[in-house]
Amino acid sequence: MSHPAQAPLPAAADVIALHDRLLATPGWPADEPAPLDDGLWRWVQTNHRFNCRLWAEEDLARRTTVAPAEIAANKRAIDGFNQARNDATERVDEILLTALGLVDTASARTDAPRSTVPAGARLNSETAGSIVDRMSIMALKVHAMRAQTERSDVDAAHIESSRGKLERLQQQRADLGACLDELLADARAGRAYFKVYRQFKMYNDPRFNPALVAEAKARG
Repeated sequence: MSHPAQAPLPAAADVIALHDRLLATPGWPADEPAPLDDGLWRWVQTNHRFNCRLWAEEDLARRTTVAPAEIAANKRAIDGFNQARNDATERVDEILLTALGLVDTASARTDAPRSTVPAGARLNSETAGSIVDRMSIMALKVHAMRAQTERSDVDAAHIESSRGKLERLQQQRADLGACLDELLADARAGRAYFKVYRQFKMYNDPRFNPALVAEAKARG
């Protein structure tokens, strides 16, 4: 079974370029530029935005000279950003699977999407959306490590060590990109498929988090 050649599949190079361009945009991520489209690229950008906000909040949560209430606020923000990041990852997978013809369109956004996978295709345990998510995090690591190589308040050993780490991070990101391109090519050709994996983050849901359930009962 072949899939439509016109399916709007992203190239890893384009994902990397978007991630880097957004990181270089003044005011990002507080100020968000218009996405490239209202479909796939909107959700790739949204995923990156919440990864960026999550990264910044994680730094703040490691502070040791502020009031405990500030760290608690950081933790709550982290939970919210992480949920939004995962929601965007799932939307990327839904859009790609629909474009590839690997899921029934009407059920794509439900908790149980109906697969339309060709016989003989192998299941890839990692989804395309999760690779894009990992590439977003790698973009942040590359960006942060590059900044370390440009510092003027550290010694030469720190700069040299940071340059070595930057080179490895760039290679790791390139490897992820190659895996994304290969997975999408194989999926388009009917050789492979992936699924939307719902995260069901129970700690964020007052219906499922036992501590929040207990609080609600206590309030009666």
